[in-house]
Amino acid sequence: MLYQSFTAVLAAVTLSSIAQAKPVRIRQSASSSLDSFIATESSVALQGVLNNLGPDGSLAPGAAPGALVASPSTENPNYFYTWTRDSALTFKMLIDTFIAGDSSLQPAIENYISAQAKLQTVCNPSGCLSSGGLAEPKFYVNLTQFTGSWGRPQRDGPALRATALITYSRYLQQQGSSIANLTWPIIQNDLAYVAQNWNQTGFDLWEEVSGSSFFTIAVQHRALVEGSAFAKSIGQSCAGCDSQAPEILCFLQSFWNGEYITSNINENNGRSGKDANSVLGSIHTFDPAATSCDDTTFQPCSSKALANLKVLTDAFRDLYTINSNISEGNAVAVGRYPEDVYFNGNPWYINTAAAAELLYDALYTWDKAGSLTVDSTSQKFFADFMPNVTTGTYSSDSTTYCDLTSAIKDYADGYMEIIQTYTPDDGSLTEQFDRNTGTPLSAIDLTWSYASFLTAIARRDGVEPASWGESGANTVPSVCVASSAPGSYTTASAALPTGNATATGTGGCPLATEVSVTFAEIVSTTPGEYVVLAGSIPPLGNWDPSVALQLQATNYTSDNPLWQVTVDLSAGVSFEYKFIKKEADGTLNWEADPNHTYTVPTGCSTAVTAKGTFQQ
Repeated sequence: MLYQSFTAVLAAVTLSSIAQAKPVRIRQSASSSLDSFIATESSVALQGVLNNLGPDGSLAPGAAPGALVASPSTENPNYFYTWTRDSALTFKMLIDTFIAGDSSLQPAIENYISAQAKLQTVCNPSGCLSSGGLAEPKFYVNLTQFTGSWGRPQRDGPALRATALITYSRYLQQQGSSIANLTWPIIQNDLAYVAQNWNQTGFDLWEEVSGSSFFTIAVQHRALVEGSAFAKSIGQSCAGCDSQAPEILCFLQSFWNGEYITSNINENNGRSGKDANSVLGSIHTFDPAATSCDDTTFQPCSSKALANLKVLTDAFRDLYTINSNISEGNAVAVGRYPEDVYFNGNPWYINTAAAAELLYDALYTWDKAGSLTVDSTSQKFFADFMPNVTTGTYSSDSTTYCDLTSAIKDYADGYMEIIQTYTPDDGSLTEQFDRNTGTPLSAIDLTWSYASFLTAIARRDGVEPASWGESGANTVPSVCVASSAPGSYTTASAALPTGNATATGTGGCPLATEVSVTFAEIVSTTPGEYVVLAGSIPPLGNWDPSVALQLQATNYTSDNPLWQVTVDLSAGVSFEYKFIKKEADGTLNWEADPNHTYTVPTGCSTAVTAKGTFQQ
């Protein structure tokens, strides 16, 4: 768009009990007020997205099925269009939410897929299917071409759409669905476009700068990597993905200037290059399965991503009146770039949430790895929370690790508190809020603002997206080659049969979409003690002991001290969990590391049992 255009969280948990058995992503809330705001705003934000979705969204009159309106605002500014980039980013969030258990979203997702198949065939000022039209940034909400003057081409859209469709298709493929046969032609077109055109300049995500954009190059690399793997999984191939992904990664290194990410290169606009484009690039290429904090892909916990976050956010610290007197190491309202003049240049909800999300991602990876590293590149970032910190690697049982991660959790929550402060009582999110007063302004009910809030709180709650294969695609070639791969394009069917998640297993039985999982734990307890189950997904309380599931001792005997609980979970969901013995006085005794891991089976069975013994 013309961005020219969860009350006592862990209250009974002592620091020593956490240190003894600290599961991944235990979050100590910054405040009950923030948790309360998030619980309320989550529903508002999701509904805000759906209100802007055709054909039934209350704020999207005339929008075709699957067409996502950027904003119902029709003047000053007019955002009543559907953007390829905004739609793909938002539907990636909706697809992740569907995979996490919200099956009500499937019809909307399949409408989106059908709409994108149609849009690929709509000739427009950027071209037609095989001649550049896939990079057209926006269309009318009835899925016809927009012919007015605009910043085109924008080459991030095809990559982001491919990522969203791959995520959905790969999940349903694991359930036994054949939907990949229908989505592959759409995905293949987008991958072909990326492999053919990544080395060409285009407009950035703010639609103002024509050059090479960090965000665009980063998401293009991700799309080709996961595109290649997805193709192989369905008996296809993507030679262009395999040949061009390493070259894109090589070029991505060009954006690092030694201090921060220069978000746009190959242009001459007189700006500093400090731009939220870079933070958005890191969070949308975050891989929770990454084996390390890779600088080459600018993973959120990487030294370069952290150094860049500090430089960027500090650039707004003295720029906006609402940030006045907020010292370094504390959250501020975040805009697009310091030199911004659009609507007088203000903070954006999208970018403030992105700063929080990057930090939540980093915390997840550090907790999973059991350590964090401070080096010369990231030292200034960490010094905001521990001024005398020295370079080195700190294990999760060290005081330095615990102090730093605790402070950074509060820092991340600070950004969400900024959003809380400047969100009106009805929970609606505009595009921007005034730099001097904090008053919401510009486009109303901005879809991307709502989506950004929802992805940030998902990461805060330990709900992580699927891996895209970063660990096998982070080696930079010794020599960069400015290359491309010829593209082959095929018109995809715009018709999807409904209910593609319904599939049959061996013998023709229906595959279960939900499974009753009984957790049966052998754990000896004393009178007054009981056992609870906490884990990394919402049905298990997102690691919060105050809302963890209480097990029952109905069949407990001294010879067989069995505690158990049954919970319905979505088939295919992977998560981590631990059991906690809770004493009568509220003391929590977490079982020892490591966390248990479990994937709900996919198949015909609707009930399974996960057995274990309490880890001492």
